Amino acid sequence: MTLGGEWTVALVPVKIEKDGKWVVGKVDLQPDSLDVVEPFKTSIPYKSVIDIEEKKNVLIVTVKGDPPATYRVASVEKVLQAMKRFIVKSCSAYRLMAYFMSPAVRGGVMVTNATWEKGAIAVLKTTLWFVSQNKQVSVALKEVTSMELSKKEVQKKQVDVLKIDHMENTDVVTSYILCPLSTLQILINFLKDATKDLEVTGQELDPVAAQVGMLVYSGMDSPAIEKMLNIPYRNLDEIYEKLLKLGMAEVTQVRREIQLTPKGVRFITESVKPPTQ
Repeated sequence: MTLGGEWTVALVPVKIEKDGKWVVGKVDLQPDSLDVVEPFKTSIPYKSVIDIEEKKNVLIVTVKGDPPATYRVASVEKVLQAMKRFIVKSCSAYRLMAYFMSPAVRGGVMVTNATWEKGAIAVLKTTLWFVSQNKQVSVALKEVTSMELSKKEVQKKQVDVLKIDHMENTDVVTSYILCPLSTLQILINFLKDATKDLEVTGQELDPVAAQVGMLVYSGMDSPAIEKMLNIPYRNLDEIYEKLLKLGMAEVTQVRREIQLTPKGVRFITESVKPPTQ
């Protein structure tokens, strides 16, 4: 069985979600379609796929229809790599051939041995995919924080590249795309349209709220922000609520404020009394 290079028919074991439960099944990886053999029979032409997301060892494949159908498939990494390569190569997406470097920078630090890869760039409904012969990288569009045309030195020459910053867990990761400038301009316009729901105008936040956002981005916790800006917790909580409603933040933990009950007061007062002789 060969999953890369020259094509051979590959009947591979997977787990697939059926009626809300994971069941063992088999899929037949064909050149033009992914055929589910067990636990039910269906054929998914790659050209009918409008979205593919990856979450750990699970691929979420969405097929056009009214309504669209979604398949969740889990398997070993080798099988998932083959599925991703063939689906992204032929699915319904904005696609171009280019060089990419992803990830290039993580948390402000250059990634060791980051190199340019030649392959396909595909923009789907929720995900940007970089796929080469040996690598597949997915970037959730909702995690993209910025994109801009920039310059980067390649083989001792300054060339035009598209720089994309995106969140990966809690780190800001930078990826680069290299192709002719005219193609880069089309790509960035397409990506901006795909991520327009993430755009924020300066009028949505007052100066204090914007400052709070900047301090959160720098890694400060709530007590430090209160001290830095000299604002009470209630005011900070109102700003947090505004950021949450705008979709600019998410809750990571809830800080509790407590007061002692009479039982607690009694324990404390008894514990601080000097021992009796």
